[in-house]
Parts: sequence; structure tokens; C-alpha cells
Amino acid sequence: MRFLLRITFWLGLVLVLLPRDKTPESEKLPQIGAADAVQAATAAVSDMTQFCKRQPAACEVGGQAATIIGQRAQDGARKIYQIINEKKEQLEKPDKKAPDHTGSIELAGEGDAASGEAPRDTLSQDDLALEWRGPVAAN
Repeated sequence: MRFLLRITFWLGLVLVLLPRDKTPESEKLPQIGAADAVQAATAAVSDMTQFCKRQPAACEVGGQAATIIGQRAQDGARKIYQIINEKKEQLEKPDKKAPDHTGSIELAGEGDAASGEAPRDTLSQDDLALEWRGPVAAN
């Protein structure tokens, strides 16, 4: 966890120190030299290492939270790994492949659809009882 914090800090520092385009707004900002920024960053890192000495209770709770977050991340990664492996096994073994139809439409060779034609007279009596109004003409 500490490694990630350090990487984030130093990456942010590098991004801040990258040269920028000159704009009227940038001229109004305070100017800080690279040496001053590095000195401030070093002081901040040094202060962060002393934090646990000053606030041991906060450090202990933070460590427990980091452990819980790490465990949840491991569980999530394990679950994703299992899902990927299941999909991979389905692709490798076609006999275990999920059916590619839902069953709502009969396949050719099953039931009345064996002739290859679409079934006729599929409207219910309630559907047939409705009055036909025809298309509405646009004016």
C-alpha cells in the first residue's frame, strides 16, 4: 500500500513539473522552481513516514482498512479469474456449450415447424375480435 502511495506521489510530482504552454493565466500563477518542488516533495515524504509515530491509532485503523480492501480485491480478482476460466472451458469443449436458442422460437425439425414454413393462425380469439382501423392517413 505504501508503495502505491509513493508511486502516486512521485508520478503526480513529475506531471506537475512537466513544461506547460505559456498562456496569460499561467503568468499569473506563482512560479516555483524544480529544486524547490523536489525539496518540498522530499519533506512531505519524510513527514509521511513519521505520521504513524504521531498518530498510532489512525495508523492502526488505516492498516486494518488496507488489509480489508486488499482482501476484497483478492476475492474480486479470484472471482473474475473463475469467470474467465469457465468461459474458456465452454469455448474449448463444444459439448458443454450453452444452447444458442432460447426455446421461444421452434427450430426446424421440431413440432409444427418441420415443413420449414412459418406457423399460421397464431392470433388468439381476443386478437381476432378487435376491430381493424387501418393505417392513419397523413395530411
